[in-house]
Amino acid sequence: MTTQRRTIAVLIDNVVGDYQSELRAGVERAAEAHDVNLLTVFGDALERPDADQPAQRSLYHLLGPETIDGVVVASATLCQHAGIDDVREFCRSFAPLPVCSIGMAIDGVPSLMVDNGLGIELSVAHMADDHGCRRIAYIGGPENHEEARLRAGAYWRALAARSLPRDGRLFAHGAFTINTGRGAMREILSRGVEPDAVVAANDRMALGAIEVLEAHGLRVSRDVLVSGFDDVGIARFTKPSLTTVRQPIKRLGALAVKTLLRMIDGEAVEATRHVQVELTRRESCGCGRHAGEALASPGGAAPGGPRSVEAHRAALERALERSVVIPAGALDGWAGELVRALDAELAGERGRFLSALQELLDAARREGALLDQFQAAISVLRAWLRRPPEDGGDAAARSEALEALWHASRILIAGAAVHAEGVQRLDVELAAVDVTYGVREFAACLSLPVLKDLLATELPRMQFSRVAVSLYDDAHGARRATMRPLFLMEDGREVEAQPAPFPARLLAPPGFFGSPTRASFIVFPVAFGEVEKFGVAVLDDRANAMIYDVLRLQLGSAIKAAALHRAIVREVALRERLEQERVREESRVAARIQTTLVPKALHVDGLELCAVMKPAAEVGGDYYDVIATPDGGWLGIGDVAGHGLAAGLVMLMIQSMISVLACSELTASPAKVVSALNRALYKNVRDRLARDEHATLVLLRYERDGRVTFAGAHDDIIVCSARTRRCVCIPSTGVWIGALPVIDAMTRDSEFFLEDGDVLVLYSDGVTEARNAHHEQFGLERLCAAIEAVQSAPADAICDRILGEVASWSSSTDDDITVVVARYRAPGR
Repeated sequence: MTTQRRTIAVLIDNVVGDYQSELRAGVERAAEAHDVNLLTVFGDALERPDADQPAQRSLYHLLGPETIDGVVVASATLCQHAGIDDVREFCRSFAPLPVCSIGMAIDGVPSLMVDNGLGIELSVAHMADDHGCRRIAYIGGPENHEEARLRAGAYWRALAARSLPRDGRLFAHGAFTINTGRGAMREILSRGVEPDAVVAANDRMALGAIEVLEAHGLRVSRDVLVSGFDDVGIARFTKPSLTTVRQPIKRLGALAVKTLLRMIDGEAVEATRHVQVELTRRESCGCGRHAGEALASPGGAAPGGPRSVEAHRAALERALERSVVIPAGALDGWAGELVRALDAELAGERGRFLSALQELLDAARREGALLDQFQAAISVLRAWLRRPPEDGGDAAARSEALEALWHASRILIAGAAVHAEGVQRLDVELAAVDVTYGVREFAACLSLPVLKDLLATELPRMQFSRVAVSLYDDAHGARRATMRPLFLMEDGREVEAQPAPFPARLLAPPGFFGSPTRASFIVFPVAFGEVEKFGVAVLDDRANAMIYDVLRLQLGSAIKAAALHRAIVREVALRERLEQERVREESRVAARIQTTLVPKALHVDGLELCAVMKPAAEVGGDYYDVIATPDGGWLGIGDVAGHGLAAGLVMLMIQSMISVLACSELTASPAKVVSALNRALYKNVRDRLARDEHATLVLLRYERDGRVTFAGAHDDIIVCSARTRRCVCIPSTGVWIGALPVIDAMTRDSEFFLEDGDVLVLYSDGVTEARNAHHEQFGLERLCAAIEAVQSAPADAICDRILGEVASWSSSTDDDITVVVARYRAPGR
């Protein structure tokens, strides 16, 4: 290293998530306390160093002595799709750099872990010993996950220690998500067993299990008790609130930094260190909060006054500590400080208690504790110091003064809690606004210069100050040894970077990490999917976590779109040459463009699909596409005005932009996608092609429950009902794309619903405007009649019927013919 200040890296699967956020907070706080720079690297697949295809090696393998002094590996997050052997080899690949593992014990690598076994044993013991449960079900994590195996083993041991039967019907695997928790709970209930308690290997699976139990008429905390593991933020706010094992995630992160720095200094450290966990009892096991338990003081009610506080100080402090759930190792001694402040208040130092309470709330907020819990602490103090007023003014006045103090304290706590939650919510909402505003703009970027301009505008608005986005010289080659800067920002302003290549292992241009002040950065790959890796992005660590995750996706999509755009520009150059050739050759190239981009395989869950495109002798610009998504899919059809190569190139632009927009913004409304596409298409067609083309386009977002949302302007959408066997024509009422610079105000979403067996038909005007020898058009009525005649036939048979009748009607094809047929099958059919 060339700088005095040491730099460490933490490798993690993502920056979004309760566990990841807590861990990052602990690492960041420790890095700041020890005055070391921090690189948080995320977003790439974990690959072994001897991967068969070096071109696909992950960003993590660029890390080395050139940029860092040591590595913290969040192994518990990176091993979701890899076994312990892969993680072990991954950690060892950083030698000779010191490496510390969090969450997984790695041979030869100092490892920090929570006591997973103890946590599950505490949960089972609480259910069995405190509540008398005997049929305790367990929802475990993935079988190949190390922490999940440790927790599952502890479950079986806890049952055996209590001579409870080992019943495999009460055990099911999940994958640490709410949805898999639902599935595991359904699986257990389907086996005919009736658990009286459920222990889950993490909170999210426990929350999924609660949903299923209540859907089956079982009331949680009365009929079935439930506990989780981790104590994520949502566990506190659910109804019922979740009993769980709290692991000190922030403390793990801080210990990892301290351990790594000792290794860097040459000190010997423990091979494995376990950090204790604690059971947090809430409503889902019937215990609720500890406040009620803490209110009663040993030996009866205290008589009140300063002397009672002093006489029972230790017991009072223990009662206060039990009344509030605070991460282990955080705010040590807070109860004693509060009691001493109360002593001073009672001794006449007015305002001392409220001042100490405010300082405590500020510190608790920084630790991520739930502030309204401190209402229970006030209840504890009030119960210990309460006594009936005695005859005489002093006692009554003291009692009245205490009640006023408790009232002011409750107001202070309530205000702090509302403020903390408001700030947190505002932060998330502002991040969501930035994400929503920026996503459409990034998705419509079609060149690297435009992308640079967008970064220069958007990143400062998102509060970024130092940014480096660099691209590999050989993005598709085997080595990716060098990069060149694409965009560089310092002090919130874009700066011109030297175009010379630099070693990729530096992550950013030389000098970028050379700031004299301590700094923290987020590092992620600029990639499209798992394989196409274009470069590396480094941004200062000051934005909401969701922004980094969205930027990771959008930068990769924008680079991919720029590559597609370069292909379009090359096709425009081809057009200039083809203008000197015969029309037949031009049409051949245009037909190739048009037919090459049609989907090679049609598969959308719940739809039986068939699609055909038949170019005319003078090729036009017909377009259709089918894009599957996890919740359904996108269907699109359109027609570029005019014929020949220019129309084909405009169609290519439409196809490439819709592909990027739909894949990058799966939940967007079709109207927003069409509007964003229009802005980019209008500028490209006029500025780059110097033409005046426009196109019809209707874009449909299909959802698995049969909902179809659509926007745009094209021919009518036909739906042939399975019940009536009659066609309904649904008009598309938007405007053409590419004709106006902005169409947002005229583009709105509409929707309809498909029923089981309904047939959806999209078509181009080459079908309805086909003419016979008497110049009569085939028309919409004949098209509907052809569909109705074979409504119950397979989709390909309906396609064939339409094409056959059009061919019989018209002896020559003057325009492109495109037909898309989709039969809907409802879930469960």
